Amino acid sequence: MKFETTPDGFSLSIDGRTILRHSTASPAIFVGQGQERMDMYRGNFEIEDYVTERSALKHAVVQGQTVTFSESEGRAPRLEMTVAGTSIHFRSLDESINRFWIRIHAENDEHVWGGGEQMSYFDMRGRRFPLWTSEPGVGRDKSTEITFKSDMAKAGGDYYTTNYPQPTYVSSLRYALHVETTAYSVFDFRRKTFHEIEVWEVPERIELTSAPNFIELVEQLSLRFGRQPELPDWVYGGAIIGLKDGENSFTRLETMRAAGVQVSGLWCEDWVGLRQTSFGSRLFWDWQANETRYPGLRDKIAGLNAEGIKFLGYVNPYLCVDGSLFPEAEAAGYFAKDQLGRTAIVDFGEFDCGVVDFTNPDAADWFAEEVIGRKMLDFGLSGWMADFGEYLPIDVELSNGIDAKLMHNAWPTLWAEVNAKAVESRGKTGEALFFMRAGFTGVQKHCPLLWGGDQSVDFSRHDGLVTVMCAALSSGLLGNAYHHSDIGGYTSLFGNVRTPELLMRWAEMAAFTPVMRSHEGNRPRDNIQIDQDPDVLAHFAQMTRIYVHLAPYLKTLSKEAAATGLPVQRPLFLHYEGDPKTYAVQDAYLYGADLLVAPVWQAAQGERVVYLPEGADWVHVWSGEEFAGGQDVTVVSPIGEPPVFYRKGTAFADVFKTLKGI
Repeated sequence: MKFETTPDGFSLSIDGRTILRHSTASPAIFVGQGQERMDMYRGNFEIEDYVTERSALKHAVVQGQTVTFSESEGRAPRLEMTVAGTSIHFRSLDESINRFWIRIHAENDEHVWGGGEQMSYFDMRGRRFPLWTSEPGVGRDKSTEITFKSDMAKAGGDYYTTNYPQPTYVSSLRYALHVETTAYSVFDFRRKTFHEIEVWEVPERIELTSAPNFIELVEQLSLRFGRQPELPDWVYGGAIIGLKDGENSFTRLETMRAAGVQVSGLWCEDWVGLRQTSFGSRLFWDWQANETRYPGLRDKIAGLNAEGIKFLGYVNPYLCVDGSLFPEAEAAGYFAKDQLGRTAIVDFGEFDCGVVDFTNPDAADWFAEEVIGRKMLDFGLSGWMADFGEYLPIDVELSNGIDAKLMHNAWPTLWAEVNAKAVESRGKTGEALFFMRAGFTGVQKHCPLLWGGDQSVDFSRHDGLVTVMCAALSSGLLGNAYHHSDIGGYTSLFGNVRTPELLMRWAEMAAFTPVMRSHEGNRPRDNIQIDQDPDVLAHFAQMTRIYVHLAPYLKTLSKEAAATGLPVQRPLFLHYEGDPKTYAVQDAYLYGADLLVAPVWQAAQGERVVYLPEGADWVHVWSGEEFAGGQDVTVVSPIGEPPVFYRKGTAFADVFKTLKGI
């Protein structure tokens, strides 16, 4: 990093790329004060800010690598900045400051990606992105009826709402910027000459990373945030079948297997029992086997294991007040407190729960050992959905004494760490597989697999099938190597239900992701299921055979991910950065370096236009037709033949050629 003084300020660059330019006439940093309003309703947030001060720090006094800022010459200094290595450190000299803005130099034609797991827009340029972990909301498009109806229930979302934000972006100028903070922050990419970053505190530091190409940049970021182990060997055996039908789940699984479905696991999130609510059937949040709903479950798990099929369950970091674990945790003081020092009780939708306080080391250890360790891993579970990391209320008192507003974004990472610690305690890292939707900086180190959250059961632009591709690409650049989604979506509200076409198109995409996993959704009885339609079932069986056929290839990608941090699903520009047309593609991806997948994500679409990157020749898997790169091609895409191309000359050509007819 190069720091240079100028007649009335300074400039900062990394490997020749300008990052900051500060002068009296054009200051780079602003500070001030704001009064926020943050209301949470079941994981959804309404956030407003009333800014009472925003002052430009025009006057900079440079001493070596340290800069002291004030509003003008002669005024008291308010902020100190120190450049050290490839980081910019900040220290507030004014206790009244609770808002911070910094302007990062931008180029007109620059692209930016990242921001955690973004679902609507992969290239973030031209838009503003608040970074706050929350429910993404239903619909996520203010122009649609379903979002309007959801907003009436405080459950709608917008293009930027996400379970997994992260204050990190990757620039097409081949550098990455990360803000080390857990506070509410905003990345604003709407200006042509600068990116503005807003933080509701003075951040500890800004970290910069540069590389000569995108592959090396992603590798460096994965080292910074953490890398996942290789996928467990059992995953390659087929799909993880999601059923929540009590004991009948085992009968249905056998019916699907008899129809040719290749199965690696049975996922029964209702292993803990159910309660009925207006939203639909909800789980009983007391994390142990429910013998009434699943009698003899331990023996059934052993039977599945003997056939090479694993059993997966569900857990989240909250305990219902009417469960057996709640009094044990309360007696030990393991819950977050309210303002009066009592156990904080949270309404999670017609039932109440306590929030296990993971800032209390004893509470974190208890949950890892007694709940996940003894009641799940020791019981025989090989994996689970680790849900609801984004739900920390912002008005509770925590053991570590830090304001819950500052811990809210950090909570998913603490939750991931608890799960990882339990897995490690049983020597099952890389064997047991839990998956999360919530995340923040550092979740990569602990969570072995992301899932895209609760998409609507439709083809909608901002909450349907297409969004999980964007989610995989954005999070993958930041060190999350493995991503997958609920086949068929999850959220069914206001009469919005699945179609057979949606299920089949989603399964086609899932066959070309690291993990195939189905889900019955929040209202299983209202929505078509895989085993209820013979055509859907036959198609799903075919897709699982394709997934298994690709296992040798996927294993090499998994080894590569563990060694280098490169994601399995990759943006086209990662390998074709010389082709600027690849920079904005978000509805297609490279599956490793050798397959290009462009799933059909719109209803009633029998063909697709696909852009093939310049720099390679491509072979259409189903027809064998060859195409030169650097052009749009239109391919017929009937059900069962999603647009997939392989790179001519790949060592896996024989594997890809034989996909047809499986």
